[in-house]
Amino acid sequence: MKTEKTSKNAAYTGLFAAVAASSCCIPPVIAFIAGVGGSASALSWMEPFRPYLIGLAIVAIGYAWYNYLKPVKAEDCCEVDAKPKWFQTKGFLIGITLFAAVSIAFPYYADIFYPDNKKEVVMVRQSDIQTVNFDVKGMTCASCEEHLKHAVNELEGIVNIKASYEKANAEVEFDTTKTTKEDIIKAIDATGYKVITKEKDE
Repeated sequence: MKTEKTSKNAAYTGLFAAVAASSCCIPPVIAFIAGVGGSASALSWMEPFRPYLIGLAIVAIGYAWYNYLKPVKAEDCCEVDAKPKWFQTKGFLIGITLFAAVSIAFPYYADIFYPDNKKEVVMVRQSDIQTVNFDVKGMTCASCEEHLKHAVNELEGIVNIKASYEKANAEVEFDTTKTTKEDIIKAIDATGYKVITKEKDE
């Protein structure tokens, strides 16, 4: 039936749109797990389309549910199969809906994939501590922030780091006797995000 095909296509469209909506945030986690930092920002260009993709996912999955729940017309009653196809079942739609919701919400819980690697820094002299603000291009969500912070915290002498995708920056407090601004820039650039204004001393 044409309705069945339309419903199936709507469900798959919704699923694809939901995954695509978070595709800018999923690569940083995959890159971290795989140890391939440079590919983290590969799909950051998709971030502006996120609201539209979420809307498409909601409409498409909503339409699939509408087709499933709407009353069967009298003329269609004789075409009912003994056993519905798997994509016509309630379980299939529930599964698609849950997976889409988990995909769309991914940026809000992605930080759980990054272990805390912050080291305790013993400060000998306060004059050795420096705070530098780096303008960073390519971050699009909280997942990107966590990836960047994790990469910088791998360096020795990092006292504190704050990253913001909204402000497109990373503020790093570090011990100049143990690491340098150049090392921090290299660590950030290795993630796939790029330092665009090399430094602004605080």
